[in-house]
Amino acid sequence: MIPQKRWVERQADAVQVATLGTELGVMPLTARALVSRGQQTPQSAHDFLHAKLSSLPDPDLLPDMAVAVARLEEALIKGERIAVHGDYDVDGITGTTLLVESLRAFGAEVEYHIPSRMTDGYGLSGEAIRRAAKGGCALVLTVDCGVSALLEADLAAELGLDLIVTDHHQAPEKLPSCLALVNPHLSHNRFPWPDLAGVGVAFFLLLSLRRRLRENGWFKERTEPDLRQGLDLVALGTIADMVPLGGVNRVLVRFGLHLLDEGKRPGIAALKQVAEVTKVTCGTVGFRLAPRLNAAGRLDDATRGVQLLLGTAAEPLAEQAAYLDRCNRERQQLEEQTLYEAIAAVEEGAAVKHSLVLAAEEWHPGVIGIVASRLVERYYRPTVMIALADGVGKGSARSVHGFHLFAALGRAGASLDSFGGHAAAAGLSLKAAHLDEFRADFERVAAEALTAEDLLPRLEHDGEIELPELQMAAVLQLAELAPFGIGNPQPAFVCCRLDVVSPQIVGEKHLRFRVSAKGGQLGCIAFGLADRFDQLVGPVDLLFRPEINSFRGRDSVQLQVIDFRPSPR
Repeated sequence: MIPQKRWVERQADAVQVATLGTELGVMPLTARALVSRGQQTPQSAHDFLHAKLSSLPDPDLLPDMAVAVARLEEALIKGERIAVHGDYDVDGITGTTLLVESLRAFGAEVEYHIPSRMTDGYGLSGEAIRRAAKGGCALVLTVDCGVSALLEADLAAELGLDLIVTDHHQAPEKLPSCLALVNPHLSHNRFPWPDLAGVGVAFFLLLSLRRRLRENGWFKERTEPDLRQGLDLVALGTIADMVPLGGVNRVLVRFGLHLLDEGKRPGIAALKQVAEVTKVTCGTVGFRLAPRLNAAGRLDDATRGVQLLLGTAAEPLAEQAAYLDRCNRERQQLEEQTLYEAIAAVEEGAAVKHSLVLAAEEWHPGVIGIVASRLVERYYRPTVMIALADGVGKGSARSVHGFHLFAALGRAGASLDSFGGHAAAAGLSLKAAHLDEFRADFERVAAEALTAEDLLPRLEHDGEIELPELQMAAVLQLAELAPFGIGNPQPAFVCCRLDVVSPQIVGEKHLRFRVSAKGGQLGCIAFGLADRFDQLVGPVDLLFRPEINSFRGRDSVQLQVIDFRPSPR
């Protein structure tokens, strides 16, 4: 375990904080949090707090958008069959659902394919392209995949299929030869927010297509779909894919969360019921809804997720949701066993250096990504987990702050058969015989990039405050910065020299106590920190997120403790 953590204050210029407080009429804690999240002018901060769908950028600023929508319009006019090809994670599942239901609402004939993690692997499937051609499709449209599908793009051309790729992953040097490649990470992108999820790219494609169809009279004798009703899918996929929740994503997620909370989509309502979710937040999406939707793709067939989301009230969706819930429980058991084995492999091996590359024959490829994330939490090293079978390894990688994983694999990937992903997460494949070579190359790249300080976990906060500043009104106003997630973390603060009152262990793994200082006293909950009970002595410095706790009809300010340490003497 990593015994030491760095508490890092997010920088906020005092003059800008004061200006925001005056101009917007917000409290000092809110102004500080806004500035530290890059909202440094009254206008940008106002836009952040009052995000509107009308402020979304022009979708045609995305690369190849005009070409893509022109071809889709042609397919609609000619009555051509369209094949949508997604991915097996939540982003791909929601993106596929969004495209299928929206294109059908436009009047298109659409089929879809989600690859199997076990048999197809990641990305655009050659077999699916062959089936689309054999089934009479004229056009293949991808979502959340395809930017590196060189061979598959050539196959589509050979079979006479037009290929439109929509993706959001980092682009390799050589791009596939296709009719259109809509990806905000291409060098000629003009879209102001490149960090879209795959489902976000799909949403803007539909916005552009609807506008073109409207201008050309397509809806004169047809009902024009309300694309806002698909924002529940956009929010679900965006949160699950852990892209930054600022800019455009903040707007999409903010409105999509309301739809998720309403649960008007029958499949979402069934999923919320089995997950025991009553109030939808980014947290409940990330920890309760998305894992269940993801579970079938990890262990069985991700098509089940699309079927649930496309389902109508007349279908037995409760049974489908219950199946996903069972898959999730099975996934959790596999995950715990794999984590136990991975930790044992680390502890029995040589000293942990700058990276971890672990591999085993018995590991299930559907859970290694989750386990890699948990190993990063434990050891704070860039981590690659590889499931070996028949001389081939399929890997999932997760990174630490400041280590760009996709770029690192580019420098260490001479022994890899393929790889793709983002700064923080990636997937790869290699021959088992090349494992040691890759492990050495990856460690070399990590050692060159990471200092000893980089390998200490960072806990970022918004500054030191006094306990009496945490009044109910201040904490309620901080909540208006939601939705919280990657790129827009929930505000966190530090209070120093607090006295600890009545500490106790609750639920075996958690701590509950009160802290007092300067005449104020507040309750605290520290999830997963029960093993540190003996350290709650003497004055402590506390790093926490302030929140409102509702209990028996009564609201109070509570501190959700992230970390604590003895106060300096």
